[in-house]
Amino acid sequence: MKHIINYLGALLAVILIGTTFTACSDDDDNGSANVGLGIKAFFPTKVVTNQPITINGSGFDAVTEIEFPGGLKVTNFEIVSFDMIRVNAPAGLPAEGGKIKVRTANDEAESRLPLTIGHTNVTGFSKQPGESAIGGELITVYGTDLEFINAVELLDPDSVPQLIDHKDFYRKGTSNLVFRVPPKKIYTGTFVGYLYTYDGQKIPLPELAYEPSADGGHMEIVRTVIWKNDDPEGNGSINWSGTYRFGLDGKDGNNECIATFPQDVWDKIKTGTFYMKYRPDGDSYQIRVTTGWWSVQWLGKDQDIAPWSMSERIMDNEDGTYYIEVNFDGDPIVDALDDQHLLFTGSGYTPMELYFEEEVWVDGPGDVEVKDIVWSNGGKLGDINWSGDYRFATEGFSTGEECYVVPADIWERLRSETFFVTIKGANPQIRVTSGWWSTTWTGKDIQPGNDLLSDNGDGTWTLTVDLAGDPLLDVMNEQHLLFTGSGYSVEEIYFIKLVPGGGPKEVVFWTNDGSAGSISWNGTYRFGLDGKDGNNECIATLPQDIWDKVKNGTFYMTASADADWYNLRITTGWWSTTWTGADIGKGDERLVLNDDGTFTIEINFSGDPILDSLDDQHLLFTGEGYTPLKLFYYE
Repeated sequence: MKHIINYLGALLAVILIGTTFTACSDDDDNGSANVGLGIKAFFPTKVVTNQPITINGSGFDAVTEIEFPGGLKVTNFEIVSFDMIRVNAPAGLPAEGGKIKVRTANDEAESRLPLTIGHTNVTGFSKQPGESAIGGELITVYGTDLEFINAVELLDPDSVPQLIDHKDFYRKGTSNLVFRVPPKKIYTGTFVGYLYTYDGQKIPLPELAYEPSADGGHMEIVRTVIWKNDDPEGNGSINWSGTYRFGLDGKDGNNECIATFPQDVWDKIKTGTFYMKYRPDGDSYQIRVTTGWWSVQWLGKDQDIAPWSMSERIMDNEDGTYYIEVNFDGDPIVDALDDQHLLFTGSGYTPMELYFEEEVWVDGPGDVEVKDIVWSNGGKLGDINWSGDYRFATEGFSTGEECYVVPADIWERLRSETFFVTIKGANPQIRVTSGWWSTTWTGKDIQPGNDLLSDNGDGTWTLTVDLAGDPLLDVMNEQHLLFTGSGYSVEEIYFIKLVPGGGPKEVVFWTNDGSAGSISWNGTYRFGLDGKDGNNECIATLPQDIWDKVKNGTFYMTASADADWYNLRITTGWWSTTWTGADIGKGDERLVLNDDGTFTIEINFSGDPILDSLDDQHLLFTGEGYTPLKLFYYE
């Protein structure tokens, strides 16, 4: 999910905080699990100043000091558990790198493998000074150690700096990265943008003439999967085996290959760039790309790719998988592939996909910003008056005091990504703090005039929240997240996502065939989950995937107005629980009037008690004076 983060004072945090795409090291002091103090592994193995590092081992609960290369001693670190420490790489690391040590009052342990030091060096760009850059175009940066670039700064239409976060780069490698110029949200004119690194480098881009894209289309990188591992458990993890062998159609006389390719695809493998996505099956793995005869090895004899060897070639997909970029240009392996096949071997990993990536022109307009709602008030909670009503917790830390228990994956996004809060009130005083009131985000209250709070012009405000680097993060899990202060209510919490190719597409999952008539406090418009309508009461049942979208996402109901006054109640089929706790009447701001005389309501059940009943008690639209016409969502 791609998003663009407005500058809004968050630059320093983005520069200093983040994760990298460098893989773990196999850094075991004694080759087995330690019972005393010991370092087993640390990652990333190559760092720059301020880079977050995770150290794994044992006996860490008593560690008082970490010593980095050059004798740099750090006492400010987080002991996550007995076997894990998180620490930021200090400034002043020597270029030659060296070992890491951890110390307790009575003991010391040293890593077996050294920490190496990186330094980003940009050598060129796909665009030259004076050229144009149209919204939607892709720009490539060339150089070394580019994995430490974590943001691109460009200007928005109002000439205000905006940051493209590293999560939104199309590619982030050691020797090249690709980012996309925002299709519409870009300043029209000539200016110099900048690249930022974790260690504080500010590297200028070429001076280019930027302009938004027309509605004719934009550039995209399209992935073409040429092989997918449909049975990874059956095919198994690689252990110096010959399972993952690929060949040219007609050249697999002994039926040894897991897949063969037609001539055109085989030629692209041999002469172009392709990618191998894989799943590590442990802390230690080793990738060898060779022929089926083991006669010629890509990159040279004994040049395996591993977390401790050529780790700069390993790229993180941030979903538990990784990929390597493969190009055989000029390598002797090319001469042997036709007859000897292509083999991925080594140990400790499972290949998942082989694919190409190509830059293509896609018809249609560029990306459109849409809301990805985490929680919606829906009228349940009123104005804050230094109260604790708007308290949020995550799974495992709930105390029953919160208005919504946030799923763990969404909670981590709130901790690590920029999110937005709709505030309703004429003159709000906003304090974002912990449930213990111990730590306040930014160290102060937010009021009109603060750059983090923008006026929407309709009686609401948008608060932009980025918790990166803030002390609130350290207490947020246990002490919760609390919005308090005075003079406002919290209406919704959401992320911004960009939907490509002309904006969100409407997906209709139920349409009224006209047979059921208008609602008049009846139970006609009842919807259920497939298999949960034993009495055949539902006007429609929905498959599990659609039902999950209804329960966990945002969907919409469009209806005709059949009377001068209409009243909506969204409840269960047992009439036991009503969404938002109240009916919705004509004139309610949540009802959007359409040009054809119909109206549409946006529905999100996040945090509402109705969720607990829907599976067994169904979903019922009732009330008076209207007829539901369709149910739909956007994707």
